[in-house]
Amino acid sequence: MEALENLTSNQIVFPHLGIDITINKTAFTIFGISIQWYGLIISIGIILAIAFGFSQMKRYGLNSDRAIDCIIGGIIGGIVGARAYYVAFSWEEYADDWKSIFNIREGGLAIYGGIIGAMLVGLIVAKVRQVKILPLLDIAGMGFLIGQGIGRWGNFTNQEAFGSNTDLPWGMSGGTIQARILNMIENGNTDITATELVHPCFLYESVWCLLGFVILYLYSKHRKYDGQLFLMYVMWYGLGRSFIEGLRTDSLMLGNIRVSQALAIVLTITSLILLIVCGSKVKRMGSDYTFYKDTEHSKRLLEEETKSKNKESKVGKVDAIANEEDTKYTSILSEEDMKDVQHSSDNEDEI
Repeated sequence: MEALENLTSNQIVFPHLGIDITINKTAFTIFGISIQWYGLIISIGIILAIAFGFSQMKRYGLNSDRAIDCIIGGIIGGIVGARAYYVAFSWEEYADDWKSIFNIREGGLAIYGGIIGAMLVGLIVAKVRQVKILPLLDIAGMGFLIGQGIGRWGNFTNQEAFGSNTDLPWGMSGGTIQARILNMIENGNTDITATELVHPCFLYESVWCLLGFVILYLYSKHRKYDGQLFLMYVMWYGLGRSFIEGLRTDSLMLGNIRVSQALAIVLTITSLILLIVCGSKVKRMGSDYTFYKDTEHSKRLLEEETKSKNKESKVGKVDAIANEEDTKYTSILSEEDMKDVQHSSDNEDEI
């Protein structure tokens, strides 16, 4: 097993792969505010997930004008939920400094908390805005995989979400990782060594999520019922997290239980059962089952959206024509003004 010493705090290495890089946690500074790579990468993941979601709305029979409210609500709920979940199971870090609860720039967002928060708020908004929940969840599930797959690289820049020691070819280490491990050892964890390589758990989960997205997207063309893709997402992510969380050394704990691992196992089993039950029910229904996108309600809302966009387009054209007429009018006035100036000049010459 590779032994490493004297790594700087910003240095990250994969010795067997010949990778040795230095990453400052601050990406850039604007107006005196430091933008961290952690938040920037997570934001990129969210933006790409949203872009994908909007590209799928019509395919699933959803009115994007209404669904955007669900997305905005889901983002807010996701951030609050991710932080609340992390703080709840790491309360000793915040008990004496409650103001630090609101400082998420340095990390401290739990994915499961984010998913729970996003779903709770997003579904409430969906109910109010009359957006069909099951097809919305199908899109959300694939979007979650995009966001999680990319967002995990924020953990890479923060040198967190790593695992136990390993001698595998892709084992990694870093100055901050070593400091975290030394702190663990001081707190009684003697199962890990600071100068040896560790599992890059962030990488495992990123690859697992992006692979899951590809699989679900390809299968989406053959889905059997609304909500199936979301159940597949829960099972896929839960299955991977069940194993990956077992390797991690920074798990959120409840006594001797790894909270996220326990939740992942429960959700994996539950989603598998629901997939079997729902699949059997839809199979028995045969041609009687109707996707939401084929219902009159969906068609009416999509028609409503199309009319709204056409109206906006017409208004835009009218404004453009009005602006063009104004420009022509101004141009005519300018020509008349030039003639007046020229005429005045000629009169002066005659005088």
